[in-house]
Amino acid sequence: MTSKQNQSSSREWNSAVYHRLSGPQVSWGKKVLSRLRLRGDEVVLDAGCGTGRLTAELLEALPGGCVVGVDLSQNMLRSAREHLAQFGTRATLVACDLLHLPFSCVFDGIVSTAAFHWVLDHDRLFVNLRQVLVPGGWLEAQCGGGPNLVTLRNRANALAASAKYAAFFAGFHEPWLYQYAEEAAEALRRAGFVEVETSVEAAPTILDNAEQYNEFGRNIIFQRHLENIPTEELRAEFMGELTRQSSLDAPPFSLDYWRLNLRGKASEKF
Repeated sequence: MTSKQNQSSSREWNSAVYHRLSGPQVSWGKKVLSRLRLRGDEVVLDAGCGTGRLTAELLEALPGGCVVGVDLSQNMLRSAREHLAQFGTRATLVACDLLHLPFSCVFDGIVSTAAFHWVLDHDRLFVNLRQVLVPGGWLEAQCGGGPNLVTLRNRANALAASAKYAAFFAGFHEPWLYQYAEEAAEALRRAGFVEVETSVEAAPTILDNAEQYNEFGRNIIFQRHLENIPTEELRAEFMGELTRQSSLDAPPFSLDYWRLNLRGKASEKF
C-alpha cells in the first residue's frame, strides 16, 4: 500500500461504536469547552464534529447562536443529525475536508477536539481555519500531540514489521501528526493567528478490561492500520497481541495519551 493510497483510505467510521466508546475524547472536549468565554449569540464552527456529543454541549452554551459541524465521515454525520435534532436549524452539518472548507470569513470562533491530528498538513489546515474566521475571530482546540500513545504506537509498528504482517504494511505511514507545542505555535502564527497559546499535557487513560481495550483500539485508534490487513482472522490476531502486551503493563490496559492545546485569534490583516 503506497503512502498516497494510505492518505486516501476509507474515511468512514463505525459511528455507533465511536459514540459509545468516546468517553475519554468527550471528557477532554468538555475541558476545552469550559475555557470558552461566550456571549451566547456567536456563529461557531465545530471542526471535526464526529457524532455530535460535544456539538450539543456547545449549542447549549449558545442559546442565541448556531453551530456548523463539519466532518469527513457520512456515518458520523448521520449519527450527529440524530443526536442534534433537538436543536433544529441552530445546528447545521456539512460533509467536508478540513483542508477544503467551503466558507470564507463567516465564523466568530472555531472549536475542535480530537480531530486535527488526523490532518497531516497543519500549515495548510491552519491557513484554512484562519480564512473562515472573521477578523478577530478565535480558535480554541485540542488534539493529540507530543508523545501521544508512543508506547502503543511503538508496539504496533513493531508488530506491523513482523513477518506475519510486514507485507500488508509496505509503504504504510502512521495516519496521524502529533505536533509539540512550539512547532504548533509557529504554524499558527505563520497562518495569521495572533495571541497564540499552545501547550501539551498528559491525559493518561485506563480502560476497564481486555475486551474494552481491544474494542477501543480497533475502533478508535487503529482503524486505518486494520484496513491494511486482508482477513478478519489476522485483524483479530493483530489486536489480540496488542491487547495481550497491554495486559502486562502496570497498570494494565493503560493508554499514554497526550493532548495538544491550541488557542489563537485571527489577525485583523491577513
